[in-house]
Amino acid sequence: MSIGTAKPDSIEQRGVKHHFIDSHSIKEEVSSSRFASEAQETIDQLFKTHEKVILVGGSGMFIDALVDGLDDIPSSVEIRNELIKRSEEDYSILLEELKSKDPEYFNVVDRKNPARVIRALEAIEMTGLPFSQLRKSQKKQRDYQVIRLVIEHDRTELYNRINKRVDLMMEKGLLEEVKSLSEYRDRSALRTVGYRELFDFLDQSISLEEAVEKIKQNTRNYAKRQLTWLRRYTDSHIIPFDSIQIMKEKCIQIIDNQAHDPTT
Repeated sequence: MSIGTAKPDSIEQRGVKHHFIDSHSIKEEVSSSRFASEAQETIDQLFKTHEKVILVGGSGMFIDALVDGLDDIPSSVEIRNELIKRSEEDYSILLEELKSKDPEYFNVVDRKNPARVIRALEAIEMTGLPFSQLRKSQKKQRDYQVIRLVIEHDRTELYNRINKRVDLMMEKGLLEEVKSLSEYRDRSALRTVGYRELFDFLDQSISLEEAVEKIKQNTRNYAKRQLTWLRRYTDSHIIPFDSIQIMKEKCIQIIDNQAHDPTT
C-alpha cells in the first residue's frame, strides 16, 4: 500500500528518518492498541538520542491511543459479529443508530469506516453509555511533553490540493495497486478512502470516472473530519498555511516557546 497511502518517497525518507513505513504486512490487523504499544517502544528508543520526536497523522484515534492511552472499554465478540452481520445487510441503519445514541461521537468518527462505527455501538450496547463518554476517562501520564500543531489550509486551496493529489495517485498507478491487493480487500486497512471506491469499480457497480470523483469527495470529507477532531483539543495550535518556510518557522517558534514554558 504505497500509492493509496501517499507513502513518503525514497528522497523524503533519505532526508528524514521515518518509522512505521513498510513495517507491517497487509496480512496483519494493526489495531489502535497495537499501534500505541509499538509506537511507544519506538518513541522510548528515539528519546535516548533525540530531544524532539515528530508524530504525523493521519488517524486521530491512533494518535489518541498513543498520546492519551486507551480507555478500558469492554468488548464482546458476539455483539461485534452481530453488528458486522447487520452492517453487511444495511450499514446505513447502524449509522442512524449511532447518530441517535451518541451524536457527539457520530460527528467526529470516520463514518466511512464500519470498524469504528461497530466498535462504538458494541461498547454502547455493553455499557448503556455513549462511546464519547467512555473515551473520556483519565488520560495516561506520559514522561514527555506533547505539543499539538494543526496545519490549516484555506478551504478552497485544500480541496484543490486534494483533487490534484488524487489525480496524481491515479497517474502513478493506484488502480493497479488496488488490483494487486484484491485478495486482501476484507482487511480494515483496505476499507479506506482510495481503495474501497476502486473496489466498487472493479465490482462494476460504478464507472472509473465515478470512482475517482468519489475518492476526491470522500477525501475532502475526511479532511473536514480530521480538522473537527483536532480542534477538540484546547491545547492545539492552529497554524494557517502561508508557505513551507513560514509554516516551519511558526512551528519551531511554538515548540521552542512551549518547551521552555515552566508551566507546561
